[in-house]
Amino acid sequence: MPRISAPTVAEHRAAKHRALLDAARAILAEEPGAAPSLAAVAGRAGLARSSAYEYFRSRQDLLDALIQDVFPRWSTRVTDAMAAAGGPGARVLAYVDTNLALVAEGEHAVARALAAIAPGQQLHDSSRAMHEQLSHPLIDALRAMDLPDPATTAELINAIVYSASSLIEAGGDPARVRARAGELLGPFLRNAR
Repeated sequence: MPRISAPTVAEHRAAKHRALLDAARAILAEEPGAAPSLAAVAGRAGLARSSAYEYFRSRQDLLDALIQDVFPRWSTRVTDAMAAAGGPGARVLAYVDTNLALVAEGEHAVARALAAIAPGQQLHDSSRAMHEQLSHPLIDALRAMDLPDPATTAELINAIVYSASSLIEAGGDPARVRARAGELLGPFLRNAR
């Protein structure tokens, strides 16, 4: 019987699965132009190539699992940050800042790489679900500020997030870009209360 590195076989398998997903994510962030091979992912995770096939039948199976992992983790991180923030203005700033932090960490690069190398309905559905899931708490925070058209305001805030994301991905200093986004929105959020 093979040795396991966790209290139970299920925990051992979950840890190996997670290690493979994290390795694939890291490879995609570094080399977004091509889908990583199972051999490269296994090597990065410190596992034998054959071990990768215990978890994923093919490269496409790995990419599908990565899609199912990337978008929900992004949503959870943003919604958790918003929930931990104070009032509605703080929740809006948490939305902006956390999205930009994820871009700076390379998560958006991974999502773009997946879109380029694994386009399909699952990617489209996961991306759409994430954007819808994130729009609700943002609109709710803006609604709590008694703004006349929170949905349009949310779109304008997203335009700032997209522009700031582009600046970060073009090599801009993430801390400076995040600070400028907060400075831009701060007066609006204070005056809207």
